[in-house]
Amino acid sequence: MCFHTSQTKKVVELEHRFNVNLYDDELRDDFDIPSYHLNGFDHPKMLVIPQEEPSILTIGRWGIAPSKTLPENLSNYYKDAVRYGGGLNAQSEKLFNHFIYKHSALTRRCIIPVTGFYEPHEYKSKKYPYYIHRTDNEALALAGLYTHIGEYVTFTILTKDASPMFAEIHNKRKRQPIILKQEFEKEWLRDDLNENGIKELINLQFNDEELEAYTVSRDLFSPKIISDIKSITNNIKYPELATLF
Repeated sequence: MCFHTSQTKKVVELEHRFNVNLYDDELRDDFDIPSYHLNGFDHPKMLVIPQEEPSILTIGRWGIAPSKTLPENLSNYYKDAVRYGGGLNAQSEKLFNHFIYKHSALTRRCIIPVTGFYEPHEYKSKKYPYYIHRTDNEALALAGLYTHIGEYVTFTILTKDASPMFAEIHNKRKRQPIILKQEFEKEWLRDDLNENGIKELINLQFNDEELEAYTVSRDLFSPKIISDIKSITNNIKYPELATLF
């Protein structure tokens, strides 16, 4: 699963990378502040590229909610939804039959630009976070879905069965987020993409050799420690995990 991400690029870098424009320039300063650790369970605001307007970066709140949810009830919905993941991730295998996802699958897909994300590895009942990012430090395009809740956009990150590399890292659930290959990013947002086309893109495997994965501080998982700091992405060695990678 993918409950923790980072996004440290300036808005202009994302605009150039994805050939989009921020929809409201007054928000540029806010999103130019680097986010080294975005905890999904805080339901942070993040930049997303929506299918309905694929030439813009807009703001989405991490944690998809049913379209019938009233804006004033969104916080209460998240409190109730925490027991089944808070809407942070969506299993791609359920894309066309889940009560929320099926209403977004054909018309409300999105791209979530991130610079990296964190996944847990479990060893002797302890969790160790791994940070995964591109070796060239370019932004990654995670595939997602979204809904409109009044003026809000709420989104989720799609997941699938793990590749061999991710299965070693996420060794309990053996899942991974869907990372879109750069040449298929625009394809993901096409209005005429049918169910078969969507499934084909989901099944395409991003090249793991273009990714670097290493362990970071276990502070990432502590609610008592401020972990949205640059050093949270530092490589921390754990002798007990020396045989992994």
